[in-house]
Amino acid sequence: MIFVKTDPPGSADRHEPLSGRAGFTLAHLSDPHLTAMEELRPADLLNKRAYGYLSWRLHRGVEHQDAVLSALLADIRSAAPGHIAVTGDLTHLGLPAEFRAGLKLLRTLGPPGKVTVIPGNHDAYVRTPRRRTFGLWSDYMRPDGDETAAAGRFPFLRIRGGIALIGVSTARPTLPFLATGRIGESQMERLGRVLSDTRERGLLRVVLMHHPPAPGTISRRKRLTDHAAFRALLVRNGAELILHGHTHRSSFTAIPTPWGKILSVGVPSASALGRNAGRRARYHLYRFGRDPDGRRVDLCVRVYSPEKRCFVTERRERIPLPGTTA
Repeated sequence: MIFVKTDPPGSADRHEPLSGRAGFTLAHLSDPHLTAMEELRPADLLNKRAYGYLSWRLHRGVEHQDAVLSALLADIRSAAPGHIAVTGDLTHLGLPAEFRAGLKLLRTLGPPGKVTVIPGNHDAYVRTPRRRTFGLWSDYMRPDGDETAAAGRFPFLRIRGGIALIGVSTARPTLPFLATGRIGESQMERLGRVLSDTRERGLLRVVLMHHPPAPGTISRRKRLTDHAAFRALLVRNGAELILHGHTHRSSFTAIPTPWGKILSVGVPSASALGRNAGRRARYHLYRFGRDPDGRRVDLCVRVYSPEKRCFVTERRERIPLPGTTA
């Protein structure tokens, strides 16, 4: 068993405190796929963006709705989490205008100290000048410490409420029809050091990445190409939780390591109307705390209700951490 149910599905529509003593709450959302089609120029489509544009016109433009994202933002505001993590694909075609829309979204969620973002494959659709794209989000990707520290260097570390939020980039421009991701050797080496250091400091480590790290979670053309090297890194250094996007559906995968099973959790798109109920917009609320038996994490899944036009509680779960029992 991966989970211990605490509430039946759909048992509550309002926000209620997660079980246990007071702790730190982290909200996780992903893949809003913001667009700026009104600013699209013909020259913008002389590359891989042409395929993304066709995808939007054929089906994604109907699936991703501003009203759904607005409802999610209102619901998160009501939940008032201590921090918010956004795991990529804020944009659809990686256009500068979409990055500006992404910055507006991040500012709506909160100030840089309360919101962390990492990029997705759509954000790296094609190579673009950093100052017009990722540079706009730099304050939301800046590590703790010196305010002049380089933003955009991965991994980066932010510590909130005793939780080590470790931002990893898997975003790389790829050929048409591919949506693969890669961490890369140099980032992997730095990530190993961050995981080791934060373990020695007794921090609960949450890795934020866009692509799911477990094989079989998504098709080969959308996979993390160096997933085996990443899992080997987890075997050596451990982690407590991995949060990702990319799949546009909820996913819960346990990765076995000598430290125990590390849960990798994905969320659907934050703006999906979801004609397929499994792909309907959701976001997750994690409450980190301690019990007499040690550290614990309680999860509340919030899902969009087309009938109510708002987000409701789908279920609540107790998530076992590596080295604990459910």
